[in-house]
Amino acid sequence: SYRGIRPAAGYPACPDHSKKATLFQLLGVTKNIGVELTETFAMFPTASVSGWYFANPQAHYFQVEQIGEEQMSDLATRKGMHLETLRRFV
Repeated sequence: SYRGIRPAAGYPACPDHSKKATLFQLLGVTKNIGVELTETFAMFPTASVSGWYFANPQAHYFQVEQIGEEQMSDLATRKGMHLETLRRFV
């Protein structure tokens, strides 16, 4: 059986959907396998999945609490995004 974790953008351990753009760019996903991202970071074709896979028996999920307003503002600044745009993806 699989031993490790498989977190994915948009789920509790990684709530920021926009991380998919970085993943797609680093791996050349559209060029290599034809999967595309919509402007809201949904994947097309819709049966596609993505994530980070850590095959280590010591890897474990952890709780990510509600993101506060100060954290959201700081993240928007660091990403160079408008706060309202970031809110749509988190």
